[in-house]
Amino acid sequence: MHLGKVAADHPDKPAVFMAGSGLTVTFAELDRAANRLAHVLYDAGLRPGDHIAFMLENRWEFLAVAWAAQRSGLYYTAVSPRLQADECAYIVDDCGAQVFVASAAVAEIAVELSARTPRVRLRLMLDAAAEGFVSYEESTGAAPATPLPGELEGADMLYSSGTTGRPKGVKPALRLDPMGTPDSLAKLVSLLFAPAEDSVYLSPAPLYHAAPLRYCLTMQRFGVPVVVLESFDAEQALAAIETYRVTHSQWVPTMFIRMLKLPAETRARHDLSSLRYAVHAAAPCPIPVKERMIEWWGPVLHEYYSGTEAACFTYVDSADWLTHKGTVGRTLVGRPHVCDAEGAELPPGEVGILYFSDGPEFEYHGDPAKTAATRDPKGRGWATLGDVGYLDEDGFLYLTDRLSHMIISGGVNVYPQESENVLAMHPRVIDVAVIGVPDPEMGEQVKAVVQPECMDEAGPELAAELIAYCRDHLAHYKCPRSVDFRAELPRHPTGKLHKRVLRDEFAKNEQEVTP
Repeated sequence: MHLGKVAADHPDKPAVFMAGSGLTVTFAELDRAANRLAHVLYDAGLRPGDHIAFMLENRWEFLAVAWAAQRSGLYYTAVSPRLQADECAYIVDDCGAQVFVASAAVAEIAVELSARTPRVRLRLMLDAAAEGFVSYEESTGAAPATPLPGELEGADMLYSSGTTGRPKGVKPALRLDPMGTPDSLAKLVSLLFAPAEDSVYLSPAPLYHAAPLRYCLTMQRFGVPVVVLESFDAEQALAAIETYRVTHSQWVPTMFIRMLKLPAETRARHDLSSLRYAVHAAAPCPIPVKERMIEWWGPVLHEYYSGTEAACFTYVDSADWLTHKGTVGRTLVGRPHVCDAEGAELPPGEVGILYFSDGPEFEYHGDPAKTAATRDPKGRGWATLGDVGYLDEDGFLYLTDRLSHMIISGGVNVYPQESENVLAMHPRVIDVAVIGVPDPEMGEQVKAVVQPECMDEAGPELAAELIAYCRDHLAHYKCPRSVDFRAELPRHPTGKLHKRVLRDEFAKNEQEVTP
């Protein structure tokens, strides 16, 4: 369970394949790079429990930086390069980072952060050193390639995607175990996904998100090579499975939808027979999408539900899902409770707020009020990730929606996930968000914001077609009364919709037209 041990036993085995460029990095090369940066961090005065942050595109050095912090007993925060300067500055300053690593690709925003992150003592930049930064390559090139003495396990401190406000830093307890001590994720991966000597893991998502980062490091602990897509492309992902004989992979439902919408001849062109585990999470998967994926790829789909907070972990394989369609599985970590707004537990089949007990505790860094808001109102210490759902009689969990996404129209609660799942399957729809917008009579009106297959077709005729299509499948009150079109929706690369951005836009428009 130690990168150094894998590198010693299999120095020439590939640790990272960059699918776009074809670059290959061995375990020995990755281990040496991580050791060198660990020495740089130590020489800068960082000690176990201290903090670094980094903002990098998908590249192999991303994993070297994470491993350097992980084996130094540090907290580390990966920052999305897609954020605006205000958001980046908030995260880097809020987490208390003393070292900040960036690349020349994000130099403009990285330099802008310098004056707004005064606690950062050392700034390193890959590829070129912008103003205020020193060369990453020169700094690490002069450092020893041997490990620090007494290596200790660190931990990531990642920030929520900020879909309902300021991003929240999820701070786990730092155990400072000896390096190589298996954590709970390693145990779950070993139990559920059986990594083996011939396994190859594909990571098609941005590495700064919790699941890609954590699973890449965990797979490498098992000596499994990681194939990284520089950015997601549906056909390139299929080609990577064939080229690298990928056995394990992790996805979000929007990736499935985009692969399914490729021409049939394109989908049939690639040999996917090496796949044993196609794991998906991060967002609800429409039932028809998953049915078609199992039909195409076979019973290799495995789903889990968790979060950056790691307060719970549910799991379901293809066989159980086919007999409990729509479920995210039974819980393996954390005990589920479905409660009403007052905290009273509800019986099977009734929809309520999902809480979990007996799972790992978490806190939001520097924000006890936000931490307290995740606990149940009866003071039992149960935690929620903000989702709504229900349990069936067999103990399988089903997600209905996010609590923050609920629309109240005419006094009726509408959960937009249902209509989103329907509209996502329309052949002329690429992406869709269903939100509540101000309505003087109903309080809120259900609106769909659609990315069509062709913007030239966007207009009243397509809007009427989509509303009618939704009404053919759902009760009318759950369906949009109006449709707007966008060339692209504000979707996080991990699959989450930034609905707050859309709601704020329509709320602002309403204020501007209201006298």
